[in-house]
Amino acid sequence: MEAVMPWVNAGNQMAKDAGYDTESRLVSGIKEALIKGTDTAAAQLSREGAMNLQLPDAAQPVANTLRQFGLGRYVDQLETAMNRGAEKAVAAGAPVFKNAINSMSVDDALGIIQGGDTAATTYFRGETEASLRQRFEPIVEDNLRKTGFYDQYQTLLAAYDKLPLTNKPNLDLEKYVIDTSMDQLYTRIGEQETQIRQNPFQQGSALIGAVFGEQAE
Repeated sequence: MEAVMPWVNAGNQMAKDAGYDTESRLVSGIKEALIKGTDTAAAQLSREGAMNLQLPDAAQPVANTLRQFGLGRYVDQLETAMNRGAEKAVAAGAPVFKNAINSMSVDDALGIIQGGDTAATTYFRGETEASLRQRFEPIVEDNLRKTGFYDQYQTLLAAYDKLPLTNKPNLDLEKYVIDTSMDQLYTRIGEQETQIRQNPFQQGSALIGAVFGEQAE
Protein backbone atom coordinates (compact mmCIF):
# COMPACT_ATOMS: atom_id res chain seq x y z
CA MET A 1 0.00 0.00 0.00
CA GLU A 2 2.89 2.35 0.82
CA ALA A 3 4.21 2.05 -2.75
CA VAL A 4 0.93 3.38 -4.11
CA MET A 5 0.70 6.37 -1.79
CA PRO A 6 3.07 8.69 -3.73
CA TRP A 7 0.93 8.20 -6.85
CA VAL A 8 -2.25 8.80 -4.90
CA ASN A 9 -0.86 11.93 -3.27
CA ALA A 10 0.38 13.18 -6.62
CA GLY A 11 -2.99 12.48 -8.16
CA ASN A 12 -4.83 14.32 -5.41
CA GLN A 13 -2.52 17.30 -5.80
CA MET A 14 -2.97 17.29 -9.59
CA ALA A 15 -6.73 17.15 -9.10
CA LYS A 16 -6.61 20.17 -6.79
CA ASP A 17 -4.37 22.05 -9.22
CA ALA A 18 -6.89 21.35 -12.00
CA GLY A 19 -9.75 22.60 -9.84
CA TYR A 20 -11.24 19.27 -8.72
CA ASP A 21 -11.79 17.93 -5.24
CA THR A 22 -11.03 14.31 -6.04
CA GLU A 23 -8.59 12.30 -8.07
CA SER A 24 -11.48 10.45 -9.71
CA ARG A 25 -12.64 13.63 -11.44
CA LEU A 26 -9.15 14.15 -12.82
CA VAL A 27 -9.01 10.58 -14.12
CA SER A 28 -12.47 11.06 -15.67
CA GLY A 29 -11.12 14.02 -17.61
CA ILE A 30 -8.19 11.98 -18.87
CA LYS A 31 -10.44 9.13 -19.96
CA GLU A 32 -12.85 11.52 -21.68
CA ALA A 33 -9.99 12.99 -23.69
CA LEU A 34 -8.72 9.53 -24.67
CA ILE A 35 -12.17 8.41 -25.81
CA LYS A 36 -12.51 11.56 -27.89
CA GLY A 37 -9.10 11.06 -29.48
CA THR A 38 -9.54 7.38 -30.32
CA ASP A 39 -13.10 7.86 -31.60
CA THR A 40 -11.99 10.67 -33.89
CA ALA A 41 -9.02 8.71 -35.23
CA ALA A 42 -11.12 5.61 -35.90
CA ALA A 43 -13.88 7.64 -37.57
CA GLN A 44 -11.39 9.36 -39.87
CA LEU A 45 -9.69 6.16 -41.01
CA SER A 46 -12.81 4.00 -41.30
CA ARG A 47 -14.45 6.22 -43.94
CA GLU A 48 -14.48 4.66 -47.41
CA GLY A 49 -11.52 6.01 -49.32
CA ALA A 50 -9.59 6.99 -46.19
CA MET A 51 -6.97 4.27 -46.67
CA ASN A 52 -4.64 4.27 -49.64
CA LEU A 53 -2.68 1.04 -49.32
CA GLN A 54 -0.83 -0.39 -52.29
CA LEU A 55 0.78 -3.78 -52.69
CA PRO A 56 4.00 -4.04 -50.67
CA ASP A 57 7.19 -3.00 -52.43
CA ALA A 58 8.32 -6.63 -52.71
CA ALA A 59 5.18 -7.43 -54.73
CA GLN A 60 5.42 -4.45 -57.08
CA PRO A 61 7.41 -6.35 -59.77
CA VAL A 62 4.56 -8.87 -59.94
CA ALA A 63 2.01 -6.05 -60.12
CA ASN A 64 3.95 -4.30 -62.88
CA THR A 65 4.18 -7.51 -64.90
CA LEU A 66 0.43 -8.09 -64.60
CA ARG A 67 -0.25 -4.55 -65.80
CA GLN A 68 2.08 -5.02 -68.77
CA PHE A 69 0.02 -8.03 -69.85
CA GLY A 70 -3.27 -6.21 -69.51
CA LEU A 71 -4.15 -7.80 -66.18
CA GLY A 72 -3.94 -4.66 -64.11
CA ARG A 73 -7.60 -5.02 -63.10
CA TYR A 74 -6.60 -7.87 -60.80
CA VAL A 75 -4.08 -5.65 -59.06
CA ASP A 76 -6.66 -2.88 -58.74
CA GLN A 77 -9.24 -5.28 -57.33
CA LEU A 78 -6.75 -6.60 -54.80
CA GLU A 79 -5.67 -3.14 -53.68
CA THR A 80 -9.30 -2.01 -53.39
CA ALA A 81 -10.05 -5.05 -51.24
CA MET A 82 -7.00 -4.29 -49.11
CA ASN A 83 -8.20 -0.75 -48.44
CA ARG A 84 -11.86 -1.55 -47.83
CA GLY A 85 -10.78 -4.34 -45.48
CA ALA A 86 -8.46 -2.00 -43.60
CA GLU A 87 -11.21 0.61 -43.21
CA LYS A 88 -13.72 -1.95 -41.93
CA ALA A 89 -11.12 -3.37 -39.55
CA VAL A 90 -10.44 0.06 -38.07
CA ALA A 91 -14.16 0.57 -37.44
CA ALA A 92 -14.40 -2.84 -35.75
CA GLY A 93 -11.36 -2.08 -33.62
CA ALA A 94 -12.78 1.06 -31.99
CA PRO A 95 -14.36 -0.82 -29.03
CA VAL A 96 -10.95 -2.26 -28.16
CA PHE A 97 -9.77 1.21 -27.19
CA LYS A 98 -12.87 1.90 -25.12
CA ASN A 99 -12.26 -1.33 -23.20
CA ALA A 100 -8.66 -0.33 -22.58
CA ILE A 101 -9.74 3.11 -21.38
CA ASN A 102 -12.48 1.78 -19.12
CA SER A 103 -10.11 -0.71 -17.50
CA MET A 104 -7.33 1.84 -17.10
CA SER A 105 -5.98 2.11 -13.57
CA VAL A 106 -5.43 5.36 -11.71
CA ASP A 107 -1.67 4.87 -12.00
CA ASP A 108 -1.99 4.41 -15.78
CA ALA A 109 -4.08 7.56 -16.16
CA LEU A 110 -1.75 9.69 -14.06
CA GLY A 111 1.26 8.31 -15.92
CA ILE A 112 -0.35 9.34 -19.21
CA ILE A 113 -1.10 12.90 -18.19
CA GLN A 114 2.42 13.32 -16.83
CA GLY A 115 3.99 11.74 -19.93
CA GLY A 116 5.03 13.09 -23.30
CA ASP A 117 2.86 14.23 -26.21
CA THR A 118 2.03 10.64 -27.22
CA ALA A 119 2.21 8.85 -23.86
CA ALA A 120 -1.36 7.58 -24.26
CA THR A 121 -0.63 6.25 -27.74
CA THR A 122 2.35 4.33 -26.40
CA TYR A 123 0.12 2.94 -23.65
CA PHE A 124 -2.51 1.90 -26.21
CA ARG A 125 0.06 0.04 -28.31
CA GLY A 126 1.01 -2.05 -25.34
CA GLU A 127 -2.54 -2.70 -24.19
CA THR A 128 -4.48 -3.10 -27.44
CA GLU A 129 -2.17 -4.40 -30.17
CA ALA A 130 -2.91 -8.10 -29.65
CA SER A 131 -6.68 -7.57 -29.39
CA LEU A 132 -6.73 -5.32 -32.44
CA ARG A 133 -4.87 -7.90 -34.49
CA GLN A 134 -7.44 -10.55 -33.55
CA ARG A 135 -10.26 -8.28 -34.70
CA PHE A 136 -8.50 -7.18 -37.87
CA GLU A 137 -7.51 -10.63 -39.17
CA PRO A 138 -10.93 -12.10 -40.14
CA ILE A 139 -12.13 -8.81 -41.63
CA VAL A 140 -9.06 -8.29 -43.79
CA GLU A 141 -9.01 -11.93 -44.89
CA ASP A 142 -12.73 -11.84 -45.78
CA ASN A 143 -12.28 -8.77 -47.98
CA LEU A 144 -9.25 -10.20 -49.73
CA ARG A 145 -11.07 -13.46 -50.43
CA LYS A 146 -13.74 -11.56 -52.33
CA THR A 147 -11.24 -10.93 -55.11
CA GLY A 148 -10.81 -13.62 -57.74
CA PHE A 149 -7.05 -13.24 -57.58
CA TYR A 150 -6.68 -13.95 -53.85
CA ASP A 151 -6.68 -17.77 -54.00
CA GLN A 152 -4.14 -17.78 -56.81
CA TYR A 153 -1.97 -15.37 -54.86
CA GLN A 154 -2.05 -17.64 -51.82
CA THR A 155 -1.02 -20.62 -53.97
CA LEU A 156 1.90 -18.65 -55.37
CA LEU A 157 2.84 -17.47 -51.88
CA ALA A 158 2.88 -21.04 -50.53
CA ALA A 159 5.22 -22.11 -53.34
CA TYR A 160 7.38 -19.04 -52.82
CA ASP A 161 7.75 -19.74 -49.11
CA LYS A 162 9.17 -23.19 -49.89
CA LEU A 163 11.95 -21.84 -52.09
CA PRO A 164 15.45 -22.23 -50.58
CA LEU A 165 16.20 -18.50 -50.74
CA THR A 166 17.78 -16.27 -48.13
CA ASN A 167 16.51 -12.82 -47.12
CA LYS A 168 13.16 -13.38 -48.77
CA PRO A 169 10.81 -10.38 -48.48
CA ASN A 170 7.51 -10.93 -46.67
CA LEU A 171 4.74 -11.15 -49.26
CA ASP A 172 1.95 -12.05 -46.83
CA LEU A 173 -0.78 -9.60 -47.85
CA GLU A 174 -2.95 -10.14 -44.78
CA LYS A 175 -0.10 -9.41 -42.39
CA TYR A 176 0.96 -6.44 -44.50
CA VAL A 177 -2.54 -4.91 -44.51
CA ILE A 178 -3.03 -5.52 -40.79
CA ASP A 179 0.39 -4.16 -39.79
CA THR A 180 0.08 -1.10 -42.02
CA SER A 181 -3.47 -0.23 -41.01
CA MET A 182 -2.65 -0.65 -37.32
CA ASP A 183 0.39 1.60 -37.69
CA GLN A 184 -1.73 4.24 -39.41
CA LEU A 185 -4.37 4.02 -36.69
CA TYR A 186 -1.85 4.45 -33.87
CA THR A 187 -0.22 7.32 -35.76
CA ARG A 188 -3.58 9.06 -36.15
CA ILE A 189 -4.36 8.53 -32.45
CA GLY A 190 -0.99 10.08 -31.64
CA GLU A 191 -1.87 13.12 -33.75
CA GLN A 192 -5.18 13.48 -31.94
CA GLU A 193 -3.48 13.14 -28.57
CA THR A 194 -0.95 15.83 -29.43
CA GLN A 195 -3.72 18.20 -30.54
CA ILE A 196 -5.62 17.66 -27.30
CA ARG A 197 -2.52 18.34 -25.22
CA GLN A 198 -1.59 21.45 -27.21
CA ASN A 199 -5.12 22.89 -27.49
CA PRO A 200 -7.11 21.39 -24.60
CA PHE A 201 -9.62 24.25 -24.40
CA GLN A 202 -10.70 23.72 -28.02
CA GLN A 203 -11.99 20.19 -27.40
CA GLY A 204 -15.56 21.19 -26.51
CA SER A 205 -15.32 19.85 -22.97
CA ALA A 206 -14.77 21.85 -19.81
CA LEU A 207 -13.39 18.74 -18.11
CA ILE A 208 -10.79 18.07 -20.82
CA GLY A 209 -9.87 21.74 -20.97
CA ALA A 210 -9.34 21.98 -17.23
CA VAL A 211 -7.34 18.76 -16.90
CA PHE A 212 -5.03 19.13 -19.89
CA GLY A 213 -4.99 22.91 -19.73
CA GLU A 214 -3.39 22.68 -16.31
CA GLN A 215 -0.67 20.43 -17.73
CA ALA A 216 -0.06 22.68 -20.75
CA GLU A 217 0.71 25.72 -18.59
